[in-house]
Amino acid sequence: MTTATAAPSTTVPAKDPATGVHRARYRRILAFAARVLVQTWWYELVLARVGFGRLVARTRDRRMQRVAQRFRALAIDLGGLMIKVGQFLSSRLDVLPPEVTSELADLQDEVPAVPFPAIRQLAEAELGMPLDRAFASFDADPVAAASLGQAHRARLTPAASGDAGFADVIVKVQRPGIDGIVAVDLAALRRVAGWLRRVRIVADRVDAPGLVEEFAEVCHEEIDYLHEAASAERFAEAFADDPRVDAPAIAWERTTRRVLTLSDVTAIKIADTDALRAAGIDPAEVASIFAEVMLDQVFEHGFFHADPHPGNMFVTPTGDPSSPTGWKLTFVDFGMMGDVPPHLRDGLRMLFVAVASRDSRGLVAAAQEIGVLLPSADTPELERILTTLFARFGGMAMSELKDVDPREFRDFAAEFGDTIRVLPVQLPEKLLLLFRTVALTSGMCSSLNPAFSLWSAAEPYAARLLREESRNVVGDLTSQATSSAAILWRMPQRLDAVVTRIEDGSLTFDTSRLERRLDRLTGIARRVASAVLFAGLLIGGALLLEPSPAWATVLIAASALPLLHALFGGRGSRTPR
Repeated sequence: MTTATAAPSTTVPAKDPATGVHRARYRRILAFAARVLVQTWWYELVLARVGFGRLVARTRDRRMQRVAQRFRALAIDLGGLMIKVGQFLSSRLDVLPPEVTSELADLQDEVPAVPFPAIRQLAEAELGMPLDRAFASFDADPVAAASLGQAHRARLTPAASGDAGFADVIVKVQRPGIDGIVAVDLAALRRVAGWLRRVRIVADRVDAPGLVEEFAEVCHEEIDYLHEAASAERFAEAFADDPRVDAPAIAWERTTRRVLTLSDVTAIKIADTDALRAAGIDPAEVASIFAEVMLDQVFEHGFFHADPHPGNMFVTPTGDPSSPTGWKLTFVDFGMMGDVPPHLRDGLRMLFVAVASRDSRGLVAAAQEIGVLLPSADTPELERILTTLFARFGGMAMSELKDVDPREFRDFAAEFGDTIRVLPVQLPEKLLLLFRTVALTSGMCSSLNPAFSLWSAAEPYAARLLREESRNVVGDLTSQATSSAAILWRMPQRLDAVVTRIEDGSLTFDTSRLERRLDRLTGIARRVASAVLFAGLLIGGALLLEPSPAWATVLIAASALPLLHALFGGRGSRTPR
């Protein structure tokens, strides 16, 4: 995903006419974050170290849940990016406890609609003409209202519809002033990220400033409707020959950065199982094909819809007898899309095949390959718990999981969560949207078919990937064999050249870099020794303060010399590497 990202400023834009309102918003976000940080510091770093560790551990889940509830209320009240922040955090299972992610998982992107006169004013300014001239009709009541914009039904004029090839459209219009709100919210988030960077227990687990910049990139893409229009066309081209998938067309003459006009493709909402059955469509079949299509997006096209919630998906009956299903999946809202680079796609293939085959060791290896697990991870413990997971719950559908003893499930979830949280785990940038997409896909399929099993859906796809990988392995082995043969063919000539240079005495070795590194190590060792000597003199002096103040003063004064050497020794003699 490539787009311009705002400069990392932490100040509120001064030119905005609503600066006072924005400043209050900025301070309210910072006040909430400061309160949470102080509370966490008090419990986790103070009380836990003065004998109240059990109390802290016993109340941690309840406290985290209350924090998530307060943030949810703040997000709903403020709107703007705060709702997006909640949705973003709900997917960070790698750094946040389940008490937080589960509370934020259902945070909906629904806010009161903007009054139509304000929408009309912004749309006309963007299009450069009155709405009555741009459209044959325009419904003042919105179809949907979200934190960043809202959608209205309209109809193109005969001239415009002739150029576009369709007449009925959905017009998305940004909320007036949303650019200023986004700038203020991001400024506040960057300030909070700066605070978190100074907290060691947070900095060791996650790059907070990097996380904010990743979030900022996604948000800037989502409020750029030209970017969304281009993504919609790219998605449609990828599935142009697939009868299972459809996407709206773009009316480019009525599209700008803040106004997006696209064909009206509304049909049966994918989550409306009663309407699906009334149309003769099996919801279980919809779940299966939906899962297949999402897998194709990731592994075949490397470009996937990253927000496949029920409001962005329709099931459209085709009435075509030649269609294998008689219906197709229609995707809308392409503001949040994910790219999968080739190297990451290869790692994900390994991960996917390992999950489908219940291979715990392969899963750990794949996680290391894509950068989720850092090299210092305790992989044997992770392999053990993954083996237990596959053996106990592998292949079970959501309906079967509901029959598991809640205590067993809770105990295992706690053990698994504790293992993951102590591991050096981090999500690479490109994986955040993918993990969120997997969660949304699984939830959608389970709501359509309670017996749906992600394992069952994955197995046929994994088998296909394995067949493809085996063909690639044969090709790689052939290529490597050819390369090795060429190397062996040239080897005698190269060995003869090396022997000749040895006999002539012309073979030399450059050891200067090794010598410089040895000098640096020697200097570091001496400074460490000085630091130990300083500590010994200082502690000895402190112990002698009462029985022998004179000796104590001498020792404490003498400790200054090794301290100075430990701090500054060797700085002037450093040579470039």
